[in-house]
Amino acid sequence: MAESPRVVVGGAEVSVDHLIGGRRLASVRTFECRSSLDWQHKLADVSRGDAATAQQAVSAAVDGFAAWSGLPVGERAAALRRLAEGIEARNDDIALVETLDMGFLHRSMRERLVARGALNFRFYADMAEAHDEPRWPARGTAHTVQRMPAGPAVVITPWNAPFMLATWKVAPALAAGNSVVLKPAEWSPLSASLLADLTVEAGLPPGAFNLVQGIGAEVGAALTADPRVRRISFTGSPETARHIGAAAAANIVPFTAELGGKGPLIVFADCDLEAAAEQAAAQYEDSGQVCLAGTRLLVEESILDDFLEALRVRTEAHVLGDSRDGSTTVAPMAHPDHLARVEGFVQRARAAGDTVVWGGRRRAGSLHYELTLIEPASNDSEIVQREVFGPVLTIQAFATEAEAVDLANSTRYGLSAIVYTGSADRAERVGAAVRAGIVWTNTFLVRDLAAPFGGCGLSGIGREGGDHALDFHSDLKTLILADNTTA
Repeated sequence: MAESPRVVVGGAEVSVDHLIGGRRLASVRTFECRSSLDWQHKLADVSRGDAATAQQAVSAAVDGFAAWSGLPVGERAAALRRLAEGIEARNDDIALVETLDMGFLHRSMRERLVARGALNFRFYADMAEAHDEPRWPARGTAHTVQRMPAGPAVVITPWNAPFMLATWKVAPALAAGNSVVLKPAEWSPLSASLLADLTVEAGLPPGAFNLVQGIGAEVGAALTADPRVRRISFTGSPETARHIGAAAAANIVPFTAELGGKGPLIVFADCDLEAAAEQAAAQYEDSGQVCLAGTRLLVEESILDDFLEALRVRTEAHVLGDSRDGSTTVAPMAHPDHLARVEGFVQRARAAGDTVVWGGRRRAGSLHYELTLIEPASNDSEIVQREVFGPVLTIQAFATEAEAVDLANSTRYGLSAIVYTGSADRAERVGAAVRAGIVWTNTFLVRDLAAPFGGCGLSGIGREGGDHALDFHSDLKTLILADNTTA
């Protein structure tokens, strides 16, 4: 491998190479990275790692683990805070690079998602530094529970909101004292390269953070199969998770997986109907490429017509356009292959007898898909039961609270749910009855970083967030001292 020059993307210089052991290294083979805002525009040819690259990265992480885990927690926390400061200083560059790379709205990237990346590092730096080891007396002894850094961690992130989701996984791994190998999705790898630069600038020792780019089947599979890896954190599809889980099981490696959802948005007749319709229309933002989106609209039948009209008005107010334009409210799809996948779902729904209420076509000359609402012929319809991950909502009516809960729990997913009701008692009952990792009532996307995050069923295994993430990235030790132990 040899060094290669950087490319300019949106005015920012971005390395197209791996970061292994503190050095930028190029691969002979590359893969193309194109802009979802203009698919004819190639942003870069990115180094395409292979099994040998993966092995080299894990070797660097093994070496880096010794240096990073050996630092006092306060020094590690200080480095992560410097990393957060670096993210804030380069907010504009990161936001524009990611917008060009995968298409999310520029203002959302600039104002919300990149800022959240900095917050992730600060939050886990503070949490790790403030950790108070549990201690208690028992049968003439003193018990203390300690966290030991687990070892090299492999982090594999998806193509939607890649920078924020990378920081969400990398931050607790580093805060726990682990070294990291990050493998970003091949559809949107560029902002991860900027994060790699920032880890070097923040003074992390070589090998504490490593970046390997490439195709999942080539480099991701090799990373997750390496027996030296001691933690694996993945966000993506259930199909890929099955392969990673098998590799993790072979090496007895703890594994977390966040695998998307098919969230219900339940609207009761006693709610603020206008607010519920506004929230439902907001699920189209980012072209529905959000795992937490409430894509199954479940509406009490007595207000169905009124709700549908309110939703139509708000849907028609959306603007599909260039993500850099301040007037745009719905971003394009991230990739032509994904656009074709979403289109296939709608075509099959039509063929199966489901009713397309509005939308249902791709926009000529862009990667936009029309905002689509489908009334399924049956709750067993594919469009209801499988994650589409696009600007496609379904709408179904229910007569009773029990029926609403049954519909909400009728898929194999269980990541999130949204409930709109004017009754606090109903909010408690329905919130307790719905099987999901998180349930919002009369709001959406409000979440404290200390809370557990994850899903049930096909939505994944394990929990991220707060102490749950730090415990996952640690080996817990119980130290037992007899009361007669002397200093």
